[in-house]
Parts: sequence; structure tokens; C-alpha cells
Amino acid sequence: MSETRETIQITRLVLDVLKPHQPDIVEFSKRLAGIRGVKKIDSSVVEVDAETETVKLIIDGSELDVERIGEAIRTLGGAIHSVDATVVEKVERKR
Repeated sequence: MSETRETIQITRLVLDVLKPHQPDIVEFSKRLAGIRGVKKIDSSVVEVDAETETVKLIIDGSELDVERIGEAIRTLGGAIHSVDATVVEKVERKR
């Protein structure tokens, strides 16, 4: 008889991010897409000023690691202003 194990996974994050103009939004999104578990990134520039851009990121995947994503954003010169939404799923796995 097999046991079922439940895990909780973050499968979507909606982030409000402040970033410098460089890297541009395409390169910024591509770099974040390289993180383990990230399957898709929908990115939109919401506001632009002289030195920065406010960007809305919708990140979809499986077992998203908020800390790793935050670290990557900081490495690219950005900062997370807020986590605006999340989707969390319970996944059952047979052992």
C-alpha cells in the first residue's frame, strides 16, 4: 500500500518591483526565468522615472522559491516593493 504525502507549493507570485532601467525588462525577465521552478513570467512596466522603472511581475511555476526570486531581483539591482498576490496549491504525491 502506498502512502500519500501532501506538500504546499507556491505556483504564482504577483510582485511590484522597482528596478533600474538596465537591464531592460526583456533581459530582467529572461534572467528571472532561469530560476528553478519558474515556468513563465508576465512582466509589464507600470511607471518610469529618470532612473528607475516600476514593474509588475506575474511569475508562474511550481515550487516557487520566494527567497531565491528575491535574491535574483536584488542581484539585478531591483527591490520588491510588495507581494500583491499569490496562488498556493496543495500537491499530493504517492510515496
